[in-house]
Amino acid sequence: MAFAVDIVVLSNLDKRASLGTDCIVGLPSKNPWSLPFAHKKLFAERCDQYDLFIYSEDDILVTERNIRAWLEVTPFMSGNEIAGFLRVEFGKDGRRNYPDVHAHFHWDPSSVRRRGDCVLAHFTNEHAACFVLTREQLRNALRSGGFDVVPHEGKYDLACTAATDPYTQCGLTKLVPISRLEDFTVHHLSNRYIGQMGVGAEELRRQTDALMQVAEGMYDACSLLPTETRLRHAAFSKDYYEPAADEIVSLVPTAARSVLSVGCGSGGTEKRLQAGGLRVVAIPLDPVIVAGPAANGIEMIYGDMNGAERRHRQAYDCVICLNLLHLARDPQKLLQQLRWFMHERSVAVIQMPNMRSPRAFRSYLRAARQSKRSSKYQVFGVHFASARQLRKWCAAAGLHVDKVLGIPARRGDGLFGMTSVLAGIMPRALSLPLAESIVVIASKAGKDGRAVEPQVLGSD
Repeated sequence: MAFAVDIVVLSNLDKRASLGTDCIVGLPSKNPWSLPFAHKKLFAERCDQYDLFIYSEDDILVTERNIRAWLEVTPFMSGNEIAGFLRVEFGKDGRRNYPDVHAHFHWDPSSVRRRGDCVLAHFTNEHAACFVLTREQLRNALRSGGFDVVPHEGKYDLACTAATDPYTQCGLTKLVPISRLEDFTVHHLSNRYIGQMGVGAEELRRQTDALMQVAEGMYDACSLLPTETRLRHAAFSKDYYEPAADEIVSLVPTAARSVLSVGCGSGGTEKRLQAGGLRVVAIPLDPVIVAGPAANGIEMIYGDMNGAERRHRQAYDCVICLNLLHLARDPQKLLQQLRWFMHERSVAVIQMPNMRSPRAFRSYLRAARQSKRSSKYQVFGVHFASARQLRKWCAAAGLHVDKVLGIPARRGDGLFGMTSVLAGIMPRALSLPLAESIVVIASKAGKDGRAVEPQVLGSD
């Protein structure tokens, strides 16, 4: 590089680094995964010695092009904004994979902004295994009290937390320059996530094109509702890339001709229903994630639920809402809004995680212990609701629950997979609490007042 660069290797062992490279040996705590936190003390001690401070894991290629692009954009950023990177991987065939784009992580449409001649947006996965700070930004991070801290984890695991504390604890907002994305991608040299997680170049291009359209005012920068919990590792957040749910597809009545999906993400289930000959309309999580499904002929109703009801007064034979209800501030209101789109013979298929399952109960206990308060929605952004609570919400919203189903954990899912075995040998009513998720089938007009017997769907 044309810059004067000092390289410091952090290690638990003496690496006998080459000439001109320092090696600092020692773990911040007994946990070997705490090693990335060692850079914090180093940066604090040398805060006045450098213009730029770059942290990177050992398999990230940060180039001079990346640094110069960062220096060009930074003067246009506001005081609490910082330009950030996305990781890219390359397969043997040269195809690109962007591993940071997966699970509940997504672009925030409301974050799109222009700085100079650059368009930027916030991606909710702040982890790119590297970051750059100016001396002044580092000073501000140190003054915040959130930078030079002991090893800890929360939204991310230990290693990722060390690389994201400037954003999650120091008041800085990471913005990715989407109009110069090639300059702000860094190669994850191990290419380890190809075929496991991430999206390809075409999908990322669709999403960034949609963000550019938001910047041009072509889309409303609106998200349906908050989709990320504040539990450890953001457990039970909405997965924007849910695969097609065969169990849900099988529950859509054979007589149905039209389906409304509330909370559509990448569209796996919606595409499966469309391929079965149904007319599928979706109210998406946001206009960015559904850039693909919209291009594939699924009609979109953009905006929040209130806007959708005002602009689209039409009823559907089936309304589906998957893994969203537990995240809504007012679940009863969301169910009432689903009811707006139902006629007298419509069926609603509503799925949510069983927030009283063994996995969820573990999260509940951890949340209560960490917050030292009751684990209410206002604290963690999620309702720890049972099947009984789901029935109550439906009844209060004017929906009659015709059937309650439980979907067990996958049998290969470690200790939690054992619950699927237990569910198969226990009476149905007793096995429901062990289910990983709950599905109710409800109608707008009740057929009778008889109690509904819970059932558990088979799973492998």
